[in-house]
Amino acid sequence: MAKDRKIDVVILGLLAHEDLTGYDIKKQIDGAISFFWKGSFGSIYPALGEMEKQGLVKRKTSDKSSGREKIVYQITKDGKETLKAWINDEKATNDLKYETLLKMYFGGIQDRSVTIRNIEIFEQQVKENLEVLKFYKGNLEKVLDKEDHVHYYLTVLFGIETYEAYLKWCSKAKKIMKEK
Repeated sequence: MAKDRKIDVVILGLLAHEDLTGYDIKKQIDGAISFFWKGSFGSIYPALGEMEKQGLVKRKTSDKSSGREKIVYQITKDGKETLKAWINDEKATNDLKYETLLKMYFGGIQDRSVTIRNIEIFEQQVKENLEVLKFYKGNLEKVLDKEDHVHYYLTVLFGIETYEAYLKWCSKAKKIMKEK
């Protein structure tokens, strides 16, 4: 596994839960995981190919039921061990990148109304994401008897509390920006 390529562990983690196609991996990343991690087809397929060469994943079947060949990937024993080693590693990079905050930081060269609008756009995105997370929370609360679901639930709770803090910040920031 490439040292700094976190997409590998994202894929291994998803495959540890269930066998998936590359397309299904992308859908999973774009779903619940998108609140804290992003991935593109341009990174997923090369990672799958490299991990297959390393013996971390294998092609399970070629499903032609829909008329089109689907390559399904499965995590191997070595892949599970690699994932476990990564989870046990005490080092973690927790980068935070928000373009809205960059615009805020450099916003002094623009009229305050532009900054207020950027905050409002961010606030709307946060509200939408918060609703989705609350939906996930409700569904996960029904299945907390499964170990994977407890872990999913904890990430959802983190997201909800974080997004609620973002909304609180948005209110304060708009108030400050409206004062002259």
